[in-house]
Amino acid sequence: MAIRRAKQKQQVIEKLSQSAPPGEVFITTVHVETGPSPWLNVLFEEIPGLLLIIALMRRMYFLTLTNTSVVINSASRWNNRPGEVVAVFPRHLFPASQVKRARVWSKIYVQFPNQAKATRLNVHGYWRNELDQLLAILPPTAFHDGQLPPQAQAVQEAQGQFAGQQQFPGQQPFPGQLPPVQPQFPNQQPVQPPVPMEKNPYQN
Repeated sequence: MAIRRAKQKQQVIEKLSQSAPPGEVFITTVHVETGPSPWLNVLFEEIPGLLLIIALMRRMYFLTLTNTSVVINSASRWNNRPGEVVAVFPRHLFPASQVKRARVWSKIYVQFPNQAKATRLNVHGYWRNELDQLLAILPPTAFHDGQLPPQAQAVQEAQGQFAGQQQFPGQQPFPGQLPPVQPQFPNQQPVQPPVPMEKNPYQN
């Protein structure tokens, strides 16, 4: 079972490296989970049956930032091993919205292909440093208060670049890279049909 953060990131990168285009550079990987607020685990920890139901409602993913893309892998809920790639977005068009960075549980809404509404992804503080690297590529409008967090700004300054503006001449797109999707907030009707998911190039 992959428990340590470094081991989980290593497994993700090893899997993606099998299909990555030439010149692809892996920058960071973040573990996220969907489902109800993680704080429900604290509220219902004394009710084992209910806690199991909540756990089964969640889906786990890895978000991996490269020099060209944001790649989303499924993750096993039992051992955190990376599964199939479910979406690939150009890094400067990553459909994230309502991002809120917090000390314990941060959240980010991502518009998945073939989904009418954006999906809430919860990120534990254990992955905060990796999350800051991902947040550094987002525009201020992606955040709930319209401002880039200071930690993400520090990442930008350290990299000597502005989020989403660096270009890589001649870089090939990541296999399965999708066009941008208009983010949809929860309880909001979609303004356009979601982009159909192309055949996953990582599946035989």
